[in-house]
Amino acid sequence: MNKEIDAKSIAESTFQETNVDEGFLVLTFKNEKSVAQSVAKEIDSDYIQFHFCVKGAAKFMFNQGRYALDIQEESSLLLYNPQRDLPINLYVEPKSWVVSILISIKKFHGLFSSEADHISFLNDDNKDKKYYKDGVITPSMAIVLNQLINYSLNSSIKHIYFKGKAYELLSLYFNRSEDADIEQCPFLVDEANVIKIRQAKDIIVSRMAEPPSLQELADEIGLSLKKLKEGFKQIYGDSVFSFLFDYKMEVARKLLEAGNDNVNEVGLKVGYSTASHFIAAFKKKYGTTPKKYIMSLS
Repeated sequence: MNKEIDAKSIAESTFQETNVDEGFLVLTFKNEKSVAQSVAKEIDSDYIQFHFCVKGAAKFMFNQGRYALDIQEESSLLLYNPQRDLPINLYVEPKSWVVSILISIKKFHGLFSSEADHISFLNDDNKDKKYYKDGVITPSMAIVLNQLINYSLNSSIKHIYFKGKAYELLSLYFNRSEDADIEQCPFLVDEANVIKIRQAKDIIVSRMAEPPSLQELADEIGLSLKKLKEGFKQIYGDSVFSFLFDYKMEVARKLLEAGNDNVNEVGLKVGYSTASHFIAAFKKKYGTTPKKYIMSLS
C-alpha cells in the first residue's frame, strides 16, 4: 500500500507543492533568507525523484542525518530506490533555490514505454535496482526551472502551467540530441542568451566594487539592453543591480564575521567609497548597522 504523501515545511514561506497529475508533483523551495532553511517530506518508494539546484546550494540528509548528498548550483540529482522509501530531508542554504519533480514509477513508465531501452534504469535488468545520477542543468532546463521558481501568472492557470513545464523539464532532462542542428533545436537562441546572461552575472560579481553600467555590461556580453534586463530577471529572479546589491551585502556580512577588516575596509572592498553609504546599505539589507552586527556575534 502506498503511503500518503504529506509535506511538512519548517519554513513554509520557502516551500510550494503543486500536484500536476496523479502521481506527479512539483516542489519548489526558494530560500531568500540569510539562514539555511529545512524542509521535510515523506516520499513513497514508488516515486522517482528529480532534484534541481537552480541557485546556491542544498543538502539532502538520509538515515537520520548519517548520510548526506550535496547539490550545488546548476546541478541535478536523480534518486530512485524501489527497495526502500527515500523521504526528503532537505537543507536549503541561504539565497538558494531548488526545484524537485516527484513522479511515480508507474506514471513514469507510461511516459517512456516505447523508449525505455535508452533510459538505463527503466530497462528490465535494472527496474528493481536503486539508481542515483548527478548531472548538470543545461541552459534550456535553466529557463524552465526559473519559470517554475518565479511563477507570476494568474493563479487560475498555475496547475496547467506547472504541468506543461514539468513535462518540458523531463523531456529536456532525457534529451540526447545535444549536437542538434540549428534548424532542429528551437532552444538554441534561448540557450545562447542564457549563456550570455550567466556571463553578465560573473562579470558583475567579479567586479562588484566597480561594476560596469548596464549599457556597458550589455555591450560586453553582446546583448541588447532590453534582452539583458529581461533575461537577467528571468534567470535570476531579480534586476541586475538588485542582484548585485544582495551579493555585495552577503560578501560584506561574511567579511565582518571573519573579523579581519574594520567596517570602513569592508565597505571599500564591496564598492562603497564612504563608510556612511556602506552603513546605510547594510542597515537597509539587514536592519542593523555593521557595528551592531559584529557585536551581536560575540
